Amino acid sequence: MELTDKLLSSYVAFENRVDTNSDIHEIRSKAFQNFENLGFPTKKLEAWKYTSLNSVLKQDYSLFPNKENAIQLADVQKYFIHDIDTYKLVFIDGKYSSFLSESTHDTFDVCLMSAALTKPKYKAVIENYFNKIAKKDNLTSLNTAFANEGAYIYIPRNVEVEKPIQILNFTTGSEAATMLQPRNLIVVEQNAHVQIIERHQSLTSNPVLTNAVTEVFAAKDATVDIYKIQNDNTNASLVDNSYIEQKSNSIVSVHTFSFGGNITRNNLNFYQKGEHIDSILKGITILEGKQHVDHHTLVHHIEPNCESHQDYKGIYNERSTGVFNGKVVVDKEAQKTNAYQKSNNVLLSDKATINAKPQLEIFADDVKCSHGCTIGQLDDDALFYMQQRGIPEKEGKALLMFAFANTVLESVKIPEVKQRIAKIIANKLNVKIGFDL
Repeated sequence: MELTDKLLSSYVAFENRVDTNSDIHEIRSKAFQNFENLGFPTKKLEAWKYTSLNSVLKQDYSLFPNKENAIQLADVQKYFIHDIDTYKLVFIDGKYSSFLSESTHDTFDVCLMSAALTKPKYKAVIENYFNKIAKKDNLTSLNTAFANEGAYIYIPRNVEVEKPIQILNFTTGSEAATMLQPRNLIVVEQNAHVQIIERHQSLTSNPVLTNAVTEVFAAKDATVDIYKIQNDNTNASLVDNSYIEQKSNSIVSVHTFSFGGNITRNNLNFYQKGEHIDSILKGITILEGKQHVDHHTLVHHIEPNCESHQDYKGIYNERSTGVFNGKVVVDKEAQKTNAYQKSNNVLLSDKATINAKPQLEIFADDVKCSHGCTIGQLDDDALFYMQQRGIPEKEGKALLMFAFANTVLESVKIPEVKQRIAKIIANKLNVKIGFDL
């Protein structure tokens, strides 16, 4: 059975399990109709010109894994940032694991999307924010149609969450192939502050396709830091759709660390709806084999006196492929905008590929906007200099690559996350000399 047909029949079964009288039901129904009309994205679409999902969509995915697979903490602890105390929302094959999680309702909410969509106490927040900024494109619509489980985070005004929140999605291989569609909603009210760490991790060699959607709302004076760690096995593919709306004087940063997986597509969209906003998008990508990572970013400057900073570093080896498609839109009213966009890439193999397409659409005349893209190889002179001082070639290359990526790492605010990423980079580069691990 074709995946589209399977989704159609599964949607009918899904409707029978959920409340069809709720407002959410209408949203889901419209979203599924939209997906039916659009279908899965193909390379004929300009936004998907360099990324094909054909090989991924051929699998016979189980959409609602039935088998309960108990996981012990010892099996997954290494995937947690366990050096610090955190709130945790852990999902196993799309189902919430209360055993591994630590939720809270103490002054703020860190809990389940399934509860938020059905319980009256959350109704006002859901009505105001759910599906309000998510695009109506094919894969986001598909996620909305099946939206049921994921993370629900609500931080009231003037609350600073003292410890980070981890969102972890594990797949166990209980089915031959699994498709998951987590849906997250993060609402941070005026002058509130939160740090979030997100990870999708397959514990099996079986094929996995995750189609995730996250909506983030940052109110006036709010600060939100998000860290996405992507270091999955070679049969796991991920489409990560994130939509972020900011109000005046808010700061939102998203760091995306892409080190593993089969095909990874990061759709990151920022909408600035106020003045004196700062949007920060940074990423490090280190690939090998036939891995493919596509960073697709949008920052829409709608009002004046705002900033955005994009800085993506990529290191590509063997037959891997990288894509950077970054877009900055500056509306006519958005005077005094300062938008910065940079994509630097190193190819370690003649067979590695990078497709870069930085874009600026500027309709205002009093702005500072720049974009740049570099594609090259390691500096031979610097490598020779290091060898002259007794550093072996392999270690020298690794140190140069680490230094190349380190500008992104410097802005990570959680020391334990920074240390974890540094360790992953060192392992990827197969070297330990010179790294503080």
